[in-house]
Amino acid sequence: MNTHHKLAKKSLLLFGTTLLLGATALSGCSGNSNNAAGTATKSADPGAGIDHSKPLTITVFDNAANYQGEQTGWYGKLIKDKFNITLNILSPQVAGDQLYKTRSASGDLGDLLIIENSQLEELIPAGMIMDLTDKIKNTKYLSQYVDNHFKPFNAAFGSLNPDGKIYALPTFTSDTSPTTFSEELPYSSPIMPWDYYKGIGSPKLNNLKDLMNALKQMQEKYPKTPDGKPIVPITLWKDWDNGSMENVRWLSNWYGYEQPNGTSTIQLNAKGDIVPLVDDNSMYKKILQFYYDANKMGLVDPDSPSQDWNKVSEKLTNKQVLLLWYSWQRGFYNTIERGNQGDGNVAIPIADTHIIQNSDAYFGNGRVFAIGSKAKSPERIMEFMDWMSSPEGLRYYTNGFEGFNYEKTPDGKFKLTEVGQTAFQENTPVPEEYGGGGYQDGQSKLNTMIMSDFVIDPETKEFYNSTYWSSTIEANKTVLTTEWQKAYNATTPTEYYQKNNMIDIVPNINTSLGSDSSDIKNKRSQISDYVKNTSWKMIFAKDQAEFDQLWTRLKSDVVGLGWNDVLAVDTERAQKIVKLRADAVANK
Repeated sequence: MNTHHKLAKKSLLLFGTTLLLGATALSGCSGNSNNAAGTATKSADPGAGIDHSKPLTITVFDNAANYQGEQTGWYGKLIKDKFNITLNILSPQVAGDQLYKTRSASGDLGDLLIIENSQLEELIPAGMIMDLTDKIKNTKYLSQYVDNHFKPFNAAFGSLNPDGKIYALPTFTSDTSPTTFSEELPYSSPIMPWDYYKGIGSPKLNNLKDLMNALKQMQEKYPKTPDGKPIVPITLWKDWDNGSMENVRWLSNWYGYEQPNGTSTIQLNAKGDIVPLVDDNSMYKKILQFYYDANKMGLVDPDSPSQDWNKVSEKLTNKQVLLLWYSWQRGFYNTIERGNQGDGNVAIPIADTHIIQNSDAYFGNGRVFAIGSKAKSPERIMEFMDWMSSPEGLRYYTNGFEGFNYEKTPDGKFKLTEVGQTAFQENTPVPEEYGGGGYQDGQSKLNTMIMSDFVIDPETKEFYNSTYWSSTIEANKTVLTTEWQKAYNATTPTEYYQKNNMIDIVPNINTSLGSDSSDIKNKRSQISDYVKNTSWKMIFAKDQAEFDQLWTRLKSDVVGLGWNDVLAVDTERAQKIVKLRADAVANK
């Protein structure tokens, strides 16, 4: 399953991406995008034959959004001028999970739906999802991806879709291959400030104990930022927790174990081994132990139990955190200008790690776009979705607009402008003619896309993702980049991990895993709450004895909550993933 999915659920958007410097940031995290202001005056006319004379408000039920309300700012003006539409976004991340239950019970979730695969499986038989099979045939851009991407995805819903209809379009779909990994840094890996790491002598890190010792040395040498803000080695946050503790889940990837989306009781490695979360030898327990040990050394931010992601993102922007793990977190601080001074967050490999990394999301990443069966003006919604997947729509979403965020070079490629390199971090003011306000404030609040930026722009023959533009790669030959490359004898972290046999790249499986019965859903919810709460208590336990007692009690108590029943469901789902991965490798 795609490692981006859960974090994409909490993300806002990626911006100003640059190689190694990773001037890429998510106000929440996940997917790759580089939003910027746009102008309708430079846009092609919408499709002929559709009447845009009447204003249309589209109610968007959006699991990816961290924002609720009307889309405003530059993106709001762009789509208003182009399509005469307004997006009214409903976000479970803001309003709570009850929003889905209430609206689905009413029979009308919304007009445009951005939902989980598991929710799609509930809504198709309930008659709440519109059949898009015929509508997508009439699109200019989406129709190009039907055979290789959308048909296989929808066909996987089996008994729910015996006729192979197209009900939904998976999100962040790449157009590379089912086994390709295109990114220069794994999604989760150790990342630290290069200048601080050098400042303590660049010690080789053999294991997590070495990591903690290095963090302690950095903490002692660099206790505060230049403007007096406290620096913390590790900071954690609760508001992304779902089936388990997310900050534990993603560090487990460093040692080869992932928690597939759609499961909450198991971890899976590249060989296909399935390990229960509460097994004494699970990676989940080992990472809990790491955090506990780190806290005992004074390395864990005391704000962790009470802060939310927004507070964490402020600290990242101020370079107040020493250990990062998500690749996109670099973008909250890194810039080319800082890179030229040898300043920025970079990959710092740990010798005993063996990362598990999902390939590009060729079939999407666990969430879908769909149209509600009671939607108003579905043709106009389909037109908007088609435009989002057009070269013009993808350029706006990923890189802003020409002349502000990027410009054309003499060889017909694109190049980020000075504004485009830092607009997200600085929330650069947008010209009034494009909607005004701050660049970051006006970004698309949908926070997701159908086709990802790992699709080739037909004009430039390069990815939409500006990290991989030839101009960006050239611009990123900074002091920071060249020092890192010399130190590790590799062009990118991904290359380093591959050369040293420290990474397994597994096919990204995005398919129907079945939805929980009401009984399993209730048991999963109770177990998840207990696991999350106990995990936090273990990290902040007063001593090792309390840590061990909490773990022993957790293993026992979850059995009474129906653990074995949920584990059986998750094991079956994991076995399906293992088989599909084997098939993908065999057929590549």
